Amino acid sequence: MKKVDNSQGFIQVRAAHRRELIDDYIELISDLIQECGEARQVDLALRLGVTQPTVAKMLKKLIACSLIEHKRYRRVLLTEQGRRLADENHIRHKIVRTFLMDLGINKKTAQRDAEGIEHHVSNETLLAFRQFSKRCNK
Repeated sequence: MKKVDNSQGFIQVRAAHRRELIDDYIELISDLIQECGEARQVDLALRLGVTQPTVAKMLKKLIACSLIEHKRYRRVLLTEQGRRLADENHIRHKIVRTFLMDLGINKKTAQRDAEGIEHHVSNETLLAFRQFSKRCNK
């Protein structure tokens, strides 16, 4: 039997899973700032369905990654690096959602599914999704 090395695929999936939570928090912080003018720890906990201590732990990680600024009992602010990441995440999400809708998936399902898929597709695949959608919408 021929030995097959699939390790690269598994490595990529594990890396995507590690980034997924960071991406979700950054995207949500950006959304809250857009919708409400600010992002607060309590709002993050409510939207994500987690406890405030869980959010506090993640905020410390995001501070360590230089993605946010946050002082206890104050609003959460994105750094320039955090804003860039949020913008990239929004673009990825929109491309995947549009692609799914162009396949005939309803908007609600496409929105939900895009939330998971966006973290696991390569830039090459995103480009193909975008090109497909452009052809569909000519």
